[in-house]
Amino acid sequence: MSAVWSLGAGLLLLLLWVRHRGLEAVLVHHRWIFVCLFLLPLSILFDVYYQLRAWAVWRLHSAPRQHAQRVRHIQAQVREWKNEGSKRYMCTGRPGWLTVSLRVGKYKKIHKNIMINLMDVLEVDSERQVVRVEPLVTMGQLTAHLNPMGWTIPVVPELDDLTVGGLIMGTGIESSSHIYGLFQHTCVAYELVLADGSLVRCSPTENSDLFYAVPWSCGTLGFLVAAEIKMIPAKKYVKIHYEPVRGLQKICEKFTEESKKKENSFVEGLVYSLEEAVIMTGVLTDEAEQSKINRIGNYYKPWFFKHVEKYLKADKTGVEYIPSRHYYHRHTRSIFWELQDIIPFGNNPVFRYLFGWMVPPKISLLKLTQGEAIRKLYEQHHVVQDMLVPMKSLEKSIQTFHVDLNVYPLWLCPFILPNNPGMVHPKGDEAELYVDIGAYGEPKRKQFEARASMRQMEKFVRSVHGFQMLYADCYMTREEFWDMFDGSLYHKLREQMNCKDAFPEVYDKICKAARH
Repeated sequence: MSAVWSLGAGLLLLLLWVRHRGLEAVLVHHRWIFVCLFLLPLSILFDVYYQLRAWAVWRLHSAPRQHAQRVRHIQAQVREWKNEGSKRYMCTGRPGWLTVSLRVGKYKKIHKNIMINLMDVLEVDSERQVVRVEPLVTMGQLTAHLNPMGWTIPVVPELDDLTVGGLIMGTGIESSSHIYGLFQHTCVAYELVLADGSLVRCSPTENSDLFYAVPWSCGTLGFLVAAEIKMIPAKKYVKIHYEPVRGLQKICEKFTEESKKKENSFVEGLVYSLEEAVIMTGVLTDEAEQSKINRIGNYYKPWFFKHVEKYLKADKTGVEYIPSRHYYHRHTRSIFWELQDIIPFGNNPVFRYLFGWMVPPKISLLKLTQGEAIRKLYEQHHVVQDMLVPMKSLEKSIQTFHVDLNVYPLWLCPFILPNNPGMVHPKGDEAELYVDIGAYGEPKRKQFEARASMRQMEKFVRSVHGFQMLYADCYMTREEFWDMFDGSLYHKLREQMNCKDAFPEVYDKICKAARH
């Protein structure tokens, strides 16, 4: 009984303090209180619900039977829009706060919302080594489904809540991308409902123009209803080698060298300052030295980027064996390193052992509850950007990130970019090695101004024939955007398929003016 009284007294004091300071001030300057008390428990409930639902659907084999019916419902909604006179653009009815992007699209309020309830794994074809899924299947859901069956997908982008649809219509990358390319390059077919309500399948040999135009189009060519993705055999562990490197030139040389080695299953770099980094390489294996197994995904373990930093501080190399699924989602618990700004003590051993099992809070819930004050604060004093640049420009790019942003750590992830048709391809006629430079956090540059600094970054990326991931804030003009991306195939198909009256142009969905 005394414990209940103590808890009640504590909550009463907390409410009085919140009333004294003001709710908005507490949410801005002490957000961890709200996150720990409310968002973490809600996030657990979200996860439990979706895991139970996925298990029940698969056990009852209802997904394949209901898929066709759900697709017909989508087609009926599109035809209804046509019968109403096609007065507004269409978009998916999924609430904007549920997406992993940190911004919410304003267009959801004025466009015709088409409800798309497609979140199931449909088929695992071991003979073809292909998994067929609906667009709202998440990476966490997919790896949990495939790994026990001995399979995985070649590119498993970080963060459990990333969806197949988002990774195709936007893009996705992982430390295996130096072999397999971006997420889109591991897909073998898409199924879409078009602006006229028809259902179309496309692949490299069937409706190939549409197949190559869909990635990066952000749902402006049709509604994705299913995708077929390559599978590869899964192994139990990733044998990972950590190597601290000092000196920017040496960092870039070492990272480039390891990225070119196909024997490396995974290559990743964490840059902790302009002159310090840890380069990690990994290989899949079924055998492991028991004393070197690190189950880094366990809730009480240190955040991965903090664990890696220990090798830099100790100035020593190291080898570990990380269970494969733990490796695929190694940055999930700390949302890379974003969670340290939300829960500053989140990596403290006491917090990890007591509450680490509840981490991370859902990004969607963070967005839903951020409020206008926090949104403006993040917009002006926080950066979340991924810039894709040719590997040959890596050193110059890191220097530019340092001058314009000064955000650390930086995430380095290499990928091969094939010369396929579509919005994103190398400048030349052959495949080229690129690198994703991810900057997440508060810029330390003096007199940082979000718009001016990001426009400067975007100009640099265009100058080296690079690309900006479209989930992030985009300050480019329409002309600058189409200077960065190749819109020839995209615009041709929008004309041919009568998309101009059905969907907005991709720029009008991702530009800064379209989001808040």
